[in-house]
Amino acid sequence: MRILHLDTNHSLLLSQLNGLGYKNEEDFTSSKSEVEAKIHQYDGIIIRSRFSIDKTFLDKATNLKFIGRVGAGLENIDCDYAEQKGVYLIAAPEGNRNAVGEHSLGMLLSLFNKLNKADNEVRSGKWLREENRGIELDGKTVGLIGYGNMGKSFAKKLRGFDVEVLCYDLKPNIGDENCKQVSLEELQKKADILSLHTPQTSLTINMVNEAFINKFKKNFWLINTARGKSVVTADLVSALKSGKILGAGLDVLEYEKKSFENLFTESEIPAAFQYLINSENVILSPHVAGWTVESKEKLAQTIVDKIKVKFC
Repeated sequence: MRILHLDTNHSLLLSQLNGLGYKNEEDFTSSKSEVEAKIHQYDGIIIRSRFSIDKTFLDKATNLKFIGRVGAGLENIDCDYAEQKGVYLIAAPEGNRNAVGEHSLGMLLSLFNKLNKADNEVRSGKWLREENRGIELDGKTVGLIGYGNMGKSFAKKLRGFDVEVLCYDLKPNIGDENCKQVSLEELQKKADILSLHTPQTSLTINMVNEAFINKFKKNFWLINTARGKSVVTADLVSALKSGKILGAGLDVLEYEKKSFENLFTESEIPAAFQYLINSENVILSPHVAGWTVESKEKLAQTIVDKIKVKFC
């Protein structure tokens, strides 16, 4: 079997797949149309987010048996059409779930303790103690929307705190010793903190909008390490201005390109994003919650292991 690697990944992917007898070829520079012209020669693809795998691409991939995405989600692949054509889809959420859980917790604690603000002030010669008095996580209720690999990881990290952890998920009976599954209405009634751990689907795009935010009984903190398009930035900004949202930790933004490698499709910075940049109660990171040294290896290993189970 011939495998085409379209993105750089951990070296173990190549070495282990070579050891299993696969012929591996790399192409990190050709355009999508150039790849489409030769994709019929390959049995498998390994990709991160370089470009979308759509119907046109899949129709040209006449010998394709699997697509391995070295990441958690498959939204850059037309999954329904791929499955209709008998293409096996492999994702690796197990590989970076720990990293996402740690990043979510880090963002939350940094917001509560004003660490970014205090750091910037001390570096500029300001020593403001009362202005940087923090709040504690103990005693709070953390609401998770989405309780798959990422949500479960974050809930596990919260075990060391005296908090109540609630989750809402479309799948029934997924609560465990770390988290109680509740209705969305109950979560919105009780949560002091909302953390998103959902894939990008038609149901989650623009999910956190003005109406959704206003259904929360309490003013709350928002953490988003999932997908940027789940949050309407303009509505988030309005809620930050009113105090309905007390602060936000955003690893992802609605302005990201589909490849996740670049931010804006245009050079002009939207007004809502300019507000986030200037806000002391907002922490931003460039879609790196699952992007650790360890997760790079674990993501690659997960893909190899799943290929072995299915095809070896």
